[in-house]
Amino acid sequence: MAAVADISSEAAVAITNNSNRISDSKPKSESEFNVQKLVDMFTKLNPSAKEFFPSNYINYQHDHPLHLHKSNNQLSAAAESFFIAADKNSCYDDFANNRRRRNNFNQGRRRVNGRSFRAQREDSIRRTVYVSDIDQNITEERLAGLFSGCGQVVDCRVCGDPHSVLRFAFVEFADEHGARAALSLGGTMLGYYPVRVLPSKTAILPVNPTFLPRSEDEREMCSRTVYCTNIDKKVTQAAVKHFFESACGEVTRLRLLGDHVHSTRIAFVEFAMAESAIIALNCSGMVLGTQPVRVSPSKTPVRPRVTRATSL
Repeated sequence: MAAVADISSEAAVAITNNSNRISDSKPKSESEFNVQKLVDMFTKLNPSAKEFFPSNYINYQHDHPLHLHKSNNQLSAAAESFFIAADKNSCYDDFANNRRRRNNFNQGRRRVNGRSFRAQREDSIRRTVYVSDIDQNITEERLAGLFSGCGQVVDCRVCGDPHSVLRFAFVEFADEHGARAALSLGGTMLGYYPVRVLPSKTAILPVNPTFLPRSEDEREMCSRTVYCTNIDKKVTQAAVKHFFESACGEVTRLRLLGDHVHSTRIAFVEFAMAESAIIALNCSGMVLGTQPVRVSPSKTPVRPRVTRATSL
């Protein structure tokens, strides 16, 4: 029996060896060959090579030298990927935090500026009255003179179509008491019509501060200057100058303005004497060309044009 067991065990070993030899002798399939080829290629790659580092990793090496672990002049691939990800996340976090702080600051500043602007506008509205049914021959100076008994007049702005018989205006006072007192002047005859006075719902749009007088000399220039509107487009600058000089006095500077949008033009006329500017206010309603012009005191001086030096 022992002999039979030995023979059977030897036969099993022989069969196993034969099967291994047969399997080794079989040719490898094409897929097994390709996989082996890829494995060989990946084993030859160096994870610490320069090509595997992002462009911003060099700066990270200088900024975080203690975070880098070197062994035999090669970086650990796991540590390398960890620090790259940490550096990228920290950059994103810093950018997001800075932007949030900047946006919060700007929004807070806008809220403060918005509240301040609304408060100033509401205060200006409470100090302003709306005047309607104004005769077209009434100037801003004459209208302001009517309300000067109610309080200090800060601004007076006549508006409306220059071709209309009746116009409207906004008169702003230094305080609310003047505006409330002005309401009692409703029905007062001014020119040929009784005016209506109501609380204003809007504030007067301020004049561009760059055009306002900058010195005492320019304020003196304003006292000698009038603002003329509703000028016929066919009227030349020489004709406008002759119109005012013949009726008021010597004109030292004149600026005639217009565009292709509006049907009429405007002008700033500066006289040699302040008395001439006062006389020119009475020219409002007189026909120049084919249109009756409107004359009011100017809030801005006529500055000389700046000539640019030509380069040789």
